[in-house]
Amino acid sequence: MQAIIGILRTMRPKQWTKNVLFVFPAIVFDGQLNQLDALARVVLACFLLILVSGTVYLINDIVDIEKDRNHPKKRLRPLPSGQLSVPMAGVAAALIPLAAVVIALSYSEPLAIVLVAYLLLQIAYSLRLKHIPILDVLTIMIGFELRVLAGVVVIDVANFSPWLYACTGLLALFLIVGKRRQELVMLGEQAIKTRPIFAHYNLALIDDMLRMVMTSTFLTYLLYTIEVNVTQVADINLGLLTVPPVLYGLFRYMYLIHIKGEGSAPDEVLLTDRPLQAAILVWSTIVLILLYVVT
Repeated sequence: MQAIIGILRTMRPKQWTKNVLFVFPAIVFDGQLNQLDALARVVLACFLLILVSGTVYLINDIVDIEKDRNHPKKRLRPLPSGQLSVPMAGVAAALIPLAAVVIALSYSEPLAIVLVAYLLLQIAYSLRLKHIPILDVLTIMIGFELRVLAGVVVIDVANFSPWLYACTGLLALFLIVGKRRQELVMLGEQAIKTRPIFAHYNLALIDDMLRMVMTSTFLTYLLYTIEVNVTQVADINLGLLTVPPVLYGLFRYMYLIHIKGEGSAPDEVLLTDRPLQAAILVWSTIVLILLYVVT
C-alpha cells in the first residue's frame, strides 16, 4: 500500500488539472460538449493522458533523485525521501504507459500515436533536452500542445481554430517561464544545484521572456476572438466579451509573481488564488453562454 501511495504521489495529482485545461478546449470550442459520445471519448483521452504524464514524473524523479535531495521541497517527494524505491518506480513507469497506449489503440489509433509522441518527447526532455537553454522550456510547451491535440484527434472537429493551438501553447509557455523565474528567485545560489540549466539563465533574461510571452499570449487570444466568427451575432463580435477576464487573469498572475512571490507552482496557484479562480470562472461562463446558448 505504501508503494502505491508513493507512486500516486509521484504522479503529481495536483498537476492533473493541466490535462483537463488543455485536453478539453477542442470539444468546448467545437460546440460538442453536450454530445455524450464525444464527451466520453475526450474524458477517456484525458484519463489516459493523465496516466502517461504521471509516468513522466516517475521517470523524471528517477533521473533527478540526487538533485532533488538537495531541494528544500523536492527532497520530501517519495523517491528522494525513500518512501518509494527506484525499482518499484521503474516497473510502474514501464507498465502504466503500456496499458494506456493499449487502451487508446482500442478506440483511437491517432490518440495512441499522440500518447507515444508525448512520452518520447518527455523522456528526451528528462534525459537531454532539459539541459539545453531555451529548448528546455519550448519542449515543455510542445508537451502542452500535444495535450490539446489529444483532445482533437478523438472527435470530429469542425470549428476548432488553429489560433487556439497558438493561444494554448503561449499560455503554457507563460506559466512555464513564470515558474522558472520563481524557482530562480526562491532558490538563489542553490538553483544550479537543483536545476543545472539555471547556469544559463538569469533574472533579467527570464523577466524579458516573461513579458514577451505574456504580451504574445494576450495579442494571440485577441486576434483569435476577432478572426473566428463562431461567437458573432448580427455582425457583433460577442467573443470580445471574453477578453477582459483573460487580461485580468494574466495581470493577476504577474501580480502574484512580482508582488506576492508566488507562481513557482502554477497548479497550486490555480487551486488557491480566489481572484484568479474568479477570472477563470467568469471567462468560462461567458464562453459557454456564447457557444451553447447565444449562437
